[in-house]
Amino acid sequence: MSKVVGVLALQGSFAEHIACLEACVRENGHNVEVIAVKTQQELARCDSLIIPGGESTAISQIAERTGLHEHLYEFVRAPGKSAWGTCAGLIFLANQVANQAALLKPLGVLDVTVERNAFGRQLQSFEKNCDFSSFWDHEGAFPTVFIRAPVISKVNSEQVEVLHKLEREDGSEQIVAVRQGNILGTSFHPELGTDTRFHDWFLRTFVL
Repeated sequence: MSKVVGVLALQGSFAEHIACLEACVRENGHNVEVIAVKTQQELARCDSLIIPGGESTAISQIAERTGLHEHLYEFVRAPGKSAWGTCAGLIFLANQVANQAALLKPLGVLDVTVERNAFGRQLQSFEKNCDFSSFWDHEGAFPTVFIRAPVISKVNSEQVEVLHKLEREDGSEQIVAVRQGNILGTSFHPELGTDTRFHDWFLRTFVL
């Protein structure tokens, strides 16, 4: 039986995640069905869920308005399920947001403190080749895109594994990827490009 990976399709870069996942499945022959998730019924079909980048407050508000928020809350805590949040999705998964908007209601499953827009506004967005070999056996650097990206300013539990720290020009390091059990959070957007290797790693590690 195939695994079902859903992409939360309320707002943000869900179409890019779906396209990247579908390309990854074709390239690697994974027995995975990829679906867009807008309803409780679609969420109930999923083994795993990706929450895309976009506007974390908008995602939260739409989820509340459509009655999906409580089901997302339950899904990310359910045994045997997994979830990955990218950029705004990371913020939505976190249990603490340092500069939280009043209307944002995070799912609170990832024991970290996140700082929104840590690299500045849209004009300060950038791309950087990163070496993820400390947690993922891959060849060559992976191009990572940071758009109004958050960073993880504090880890609040020993259960959280820091996967990657980004070295800045001033020599400081900022946490941009973490894992807590079956929950993954990344500050960057692996879906914005043609390289499907990070999605392949996610599927092999968290889904298959």
